[in-house]
Amino acid sequence: MKKNFVLIIIIFITSACFAQEKNTVTRSAITFQIKNLGINTGGTISGLKADIQFNPNNLASDTINASVDVNTINTDNDSRDDHLKGTDYFDAAHFPKIIMKSVSFRHKSGTNYTGTFNLTIKGKTKLIEIPFTYTEKGNTAIFKGNFKLNRLDFGIGESSMMLSNEVTVNIDAEINK
Repeated sequence: MKKNFVLIIIIFITSACFAQEKNTVTRSAITFQIKNLGINTGGTISGLKADIQFNPNNLASDTINASVDVNTINTDNDSRDDHLKGTDYFDAAHFPKIIMKSVSFRHKSGTNYTGTFNLTIKGKTKLIEIPFTYTEKGNTAIFKGNFKLNRLDFGIGESSMMLSNEVTVNIDAEINK
């Protein structure tokens, strides 16, 4: 009995020592921009929740799993926000989260990386590449990236002469290491 107890304690301590530490998001800003009637318009999505295991020296085992709440969309126009959350666009009642899960990472140069992610919006998942920078300052790490996507790929709205299909998304997140 004592041997089993000691074995369990050794396994527990060993697994705790080799487990990757979870990093907490301490600050984030996610913005988007789209042309509407030829004029750039945009907004923010807040409430980033993420499990980030990122070490530039070990890209093969790094992971980023993140989500944001569609109900936090803010374009500084309440009626437009309500319309975006409705069934014609994000359908927040049925698809309340935008989810991003990493597939792989590549180092480009210096602090520049590219991540390949499965991005799920409104129940549709597409493989996308996101170029980003990763910098460390003391006990914090900062991720900054931007990418473009076609809103129609995710069933967000319909084809329109007034609203562009291309959306630019900027992500700026800080984590405790």
